[in-house]
Amino acid sequence: MSVVLSAAALLTLTGCVTVHGEREIVPAVRKAEAAKALKAYTAATNKANEALDPALDKDVETGALAAIDQAGLKARGKVSPEGNPKYTPLELTDVRYTIPKLAGWPRFFLADADSNRDDNRWLLVFTRAGVDQKWKAAYLSVVTEEEMPEFATDKDGYAEPVPDGDASGLAVAPDQLSRTYADFLDVSTDAGQGAGDAKAQDAPFAPGPATTQLRQQRKSQLRTPTYWTQYDDQPGRAPQYPPIALRTADGGALAFFATHHTQKRTVAQGSRIGRIGDPYIRALMKGEARRTLTLIKMSESAVRIPAKDSGSERIEFLHRLEGLTEARGG
Repeated sequence: MSVVLSAAALLTLTGCVTVHGEREIVPAVRKAEAAKALKAYTAATNKANEALDPALDKDVETGALAAIDQAGLKARGKVSPEGNPKYTPLELTDVRYTIPKLAGWPRFFLADADSNRDDNRWLLVFTRAGVDQKWKAAYLSVVTEEEMPEFATDKDGYAEPVPDGDASGLAVAPDQLSRTYADFLDVSTDAGQGAGDAKAQDAPFAPGPATTQLRQQRKSQLRTPTYWTQYDDQPGRAPQYPPIALRTADGGALAFFATHHTQKRTVAQGSRIGRIGDPYIRALMKGEARRTLTLIKMSESAVRIPAKDSGSERIEFLHRLEGLTEARGG
């Protein structure tokens, strides 16, 4: 099952050990510290979503998840300044920790758990940039139990991080994943709305809501009798938006990555956009939307990448979370 959601809301290690001038490969975190980080995240996000106050969870989130949630809480707080007293606190149980062995910084680990929201597994990737930094959640994905992969582990149960570049052994290396996806979404040079989608047919991504269907939706909105739309997609880059990948038992990987998306809609000469119906867009709006409306969004995704030369398999989106971070009128 592929899930596509649009969202406006939803430990201390001792440092690197140096041996003969090289940093030793060690577990990224102790399990007790990982549990402490998850508990702190859950407590803070519950307070933030009840009060609709982005300041309450800014210390437990980072990267793409922080960008989406901070903007979402800001917008919802403007629409409902009284907060959300009916908010049901998030509860995470049956937690499993996947901890890789790493050298140096940044470090990361994965927590997956049952939640009181649904029957799926909630995946949270926590990252930490240095010994004096806090563990913060950088990615959040929701997958079914059946979609959870089996990770490659060593004799002690520690997972294997996937390196960038050719050393990854993957169909697409983690550091190229966001760029590849951004290029795939570009429909500006497509021959026509009715033309066959050669790019989608040749792409490394499997068909689905986050790939072929999203491209088709964009193509239908490129130019209409009343407006036209321009799209610009850019990769999320480290260090602010680092891709995270863990080796799976089949030689592939479960990877998390972020992408920036800009959509500019322009109405025909002599027309006006008028009042924006979505209150959350209005809450984040800068300027007045007369002829143009620009929506700036961020997405974070969880995908399964096949090993290189594994056959005809394509990258499969397990979950994609997209949120509006800014709106501009002109």
